[in-house]
Amino acid sequence: MSGIHPFRVLRAKPLWIANGVITGVLALLFTVFYVGANIDPVDHMTKLPVGLVNADKGATVGGQQVNQGARITESITKSTASGDKIDWKLMDEKEMKEELGKGKLFGALVIPADFTSSTVALTGPTATGAPARPTLTVLTNQSAGSVGSSLARTATTQAAANASLQVGKELTARIGTAQEKLPAAARVLLADPAAVTVEDGHPLDSHSGLGLTAFYYALTLVVVGMLSANVINGQVDHALGYTHNDMGPLRLHRPLIRATRVQTLAISSTLMAGLSLLMGTLVMAGAVGLMGMDAAHLPLLWLYSVCAIAVAGIGALSLLVVFGTPGMLVVTLVFIGMAVPTSGATTPIEALPGFYRFLAEFEPLRQITGGIRSILYYDAQGDAGLTRGWVMMAAGLVAAALFGFGVLGWYDRKGLHRIPVETAPEKTAAPA
Repeated sequence: MSGIHPFRVLRAKPLWIANGVITGVLALLFTVFYVGANIDPVDHMTKLPVGLVNADKGATVGGQQVNQGARITESITKSTASGDKIDWKLMDEKEMKEELGKGKLFGALVIPADFTSSTVALTGPTATGAPARPTLTVLTNQSAGSVGSSLARTATTQAAANASLQVGKELTARIGTAQEKLPAAARVLLADPAAVTVEDGHPLDSHSGLGLTAFYYALTLVVVGMLSANVINGQVDHALGYTHNDMGPLRLHRPLIRATRVQTLAISSTLMAGLSLLMGTLVMAGAVGLMGMDAAHLPLLWLYSVCAIAVAGIGALSLLVVFGTPGMLVVTLVFIGMAVPTSGATTPIEALPGFYRFLAEFEPLRQITGGIRSILYYDAQGDAGLTRGWVMMAAGLVAAALFGFGVLGWYDRKGLHRIPVETAPEKTAAPA
């Protein structure tokens, strides 16, 4: 017994400095990753993919063929008002529906087949009556992400409004002074003739969290794998006798079984792979069975869930055993701190600053979310994110194994063996 009161350790400056540096850096990093990525998505937005469909069949005016839809699409694509923030993709209706159904478009602007004929009717013999207003349709896509869909909706709605004013100028110029004989309401209609309607371009089931269930399900898989790795790492150390296991007021300790660091990681990884079958099953059962989440392709969802937990868990184990005590902080930064803002599920990748777009290329949560989104929303199509999800998970597993076993093998070769817990009773001096 030293006779020193335990609370005296609070007077030790190194204790305050070490913990202050670690917790301070952690707080700063999480602020940078979470807040910094989402402060101004509009300003950082670059080439957000939005569809532009001209289905207008045109009409004959004064013996000439006129196609207002073609003029509008040309004006939108050549406009410099939005800079390079929107990537307008000219396509037909079939292609547009396919791209929305794969999450490759955040929205679309559709010019219908009767657009020109409807605008011409406004200045025809029935102009003083109640001709049908031409319409421009804005399609949203919440399945691709609510923020991205909202940004696309703003851009397409603004483009539609500008197009309506452009058409209005042409109509008023065409009828000239005759517009003075029209009622005031008709003149207002001619100045801004097109009605803008907003529709869901890829409707989701009601229990899809407005397009966010894929993200939260994927986040659950990553967090379960990450936390399970921490549990398994500690329990394997206890089973081998390297650490105590505190169970409430009880302290349990097993006899020491000497194992190399590589052997320890192999044991932990095998345990993680086996338990992933249980965890993946329970995650899917909880989400679909208990909570009623809308989901299809259940066998594929189960297999993907099991593999995602296993890969995330083995990756976390590699970091834990390589870095030791600080490993959990590294795991938290990699799997949560840097992963959530770069997942593309809330703020689209195209609206993130460049550094975060770089992280998104390999951060695990983004890859896993893409695969889950494909299974839940896009009929498990490979090019809707599922293929990339499988490939990146395989690459992540290989990278984790090479890093973990490679570094630990080097530790073992250098003789940096683990020091077992001292289990022998403290020796006391013999009486004189």
